[in-house]
Amino acid sequence: MTTAKTTDKTAKTAAKTARSTAGAAGNGTKVRRARTAPAPSPVTPPATGPVAGHCDELLHALAPFRDQAGTAQSWGERLARVLAGGGRLLAAGNGGSAAQAQHLTAELVGRYRDDRPPFSAIALHADTSSTTAIANDYGVDEVFARQVRAHGREGDVLMLLSTSGASANLLSAAEAGREAGMSVWALTGPAPNPLAAGSDESLCVQAGSTATVQELHLVAVHMVCAAFDAALEDVLEGGSTDDAADA
Repeated sequence: MTTAKTTDKTAKTAAKTARSTAGAAGNGTKVRRARTAPAPSPVTPPATGPVAGHCDELLHALAPFRDQAGTAQSWGERLARVLAGGGRLLAAGNGGSAAQAQHLTAELVGRYRDDRPPFSAIALHADTSSTTAIANDYGVDEVFARQVRAHGREGDVLMLLSTSGASANLLSAAEAGREAGMSVWALTGPAPNPLAAGSDESLCVQAGSTATVQELHLVAVHMVCAAFDAALEDVLEGGSTDDAADA
């Protein structure tokens, strides 16, 4: 049993310790404090269900997509010749594909990795005044085709992005591009599809979900840009642009 004497002694000891600590702090003496062990990092559980399934689907689609990387490389190399020769890239898509198309043109007008000259590349959907005016006066199916007729020239490149490959306004744009003498390239979802059939060349992602198709379209955009930059150095140092119109 604790006695009153013991309690009084404990209290005096605590008071003395407090005074000593206060005095040390007042004199500028560093007071050592016991280190507190860092809290353990939380363990992240492995993903399951739709999250893990999303990653699995992307991995499954990536292998066959990589087999088509040569198409992206060829596009980048030929695009370098076209743009360095004074040509232009027009790009279009709907929804998420519109964002991918604008991503591509931004990389060309700005830069991908290393600094280089800017090149003419236009995302057709980004001109909201034109697209809404055309849709109002001529119908939604003409929003891209009419701009292709306005901006496209023989030898230029038209790249159309669509997860379904069946968007009517892109099919009209492809037809307008061919009539103008442009090279029409399609970046789509699973083949066969109408847009791939109506274009000069296509790169089709064999995946079951729109999300996976869009993710690999972004990979394709970056592969085209990487090939573009690699080929551009040779072109600007005196490489031939004579075959640009044949791209």
